[in-house]
Amino acid sequence: MSILSLKNIEMNFGAIQALTGVSFDINESETVGLMGDNGAGKSTLLKIIAGNFKPSSGNIMFDNNEVNFEKPIDARKSGIEVVYQDLALCNHLTAASNVFLGREIQKGVWPFKYLDYPAMFKKSAELFEELKSETRPKDLVMQMSGGQRQAVAIARTRLTNPKLVLMDEPTAAISVRQVAEVLDLIKRLKDQGISVLLISHRMPDIFEVCEKLVVLRRGEKVCEKMIKDSSTEEATGLITGAIDRA
Repeated sequence: MSILSLKNIEMNFGAIQALTGVSFDINESETVGLMGDNGAGKSTLLKIIAGNFKPSSGNIMFDNNEVNFEKPIDARKSGIEVVYQDLALCNHLTAASNVFLGREIQKGVWPFKYLDYPAMFKKSAELFEELKSETRPKDLVMQMSGGQRQAVAIARTRLTNPKLVLMDEPTAAISVRQVAEVLDLIKRLKDQGISVLLISHRMPDIFEVCEKLVVLRRGEKVCEKMIKDSSTEEATGLITGAIDRA
C-alpha cells in the first residue's frame, strides 16, 4: 500500500521551472532511489515532501490523507523525517545531545526545569543498539567517523517513529567502509517497516538497497521502475539523456 503519493507536482521559482508534472508513489516499507544530474530537481522535490517548500501545483497524499505542509514541523508531525546532506550536527556536543537536539527531555516544573541527561543517554543507547551501530551516547561528534555521524542523524529520526525517512546523499564524501555502515543503517530502517526515499549519485548504493528507481532529468520524471527490471547502464543513460525515458 502507498505511504506517499505525488501527483503532478510542479515547482516554479519565478521564471525557472524546477519541477514539471512529477508523479510517483512510495509504498510502505519500500526504499526508493531518486537519481538525476545536478539541477534535475531532486533536492527541490525532497524539500517539498519535507515541508520546506510548497509546490506551485499538484497534490501530495501521505498515509491516505491529502497533505499541504506549511512548514517542516508539519511534515514531521505527520511522520516524515529528513536526514540532510550536511547532517545538521553540532560537533562539540555528544551523540545523545545531537539525537535530542531541539527535542530535549526535561524534568522539573517551570521555571526550575533541567535537562534529563540520564534519560537521553539511555534512549540514545537503545536507538544505536537498534541500528546495530557502534556509536556511544557520550561520544563527541567531532571525534566520529562519517558512518557514526550518519548513525546519529538516523537515530534522531527514530525519536518520532516515522513512516517515511528522506535521505539526501548520505554516502557522499565518506570511505568505502563507512558507506557499508550507512547502507546497513538504511536496511535496518526498512526492516523496521519504515519507507525510505534515498537521493544519491552513487549508483551501486541505489542498486544495493532500493526496490524502486525514479530518475529526474531537467525537472521531469523520465523513469519509475523496479530496480530488478533496470540496470546501471540504463540508469546512466536516463540521467545523461542518452536514453529518453523508461
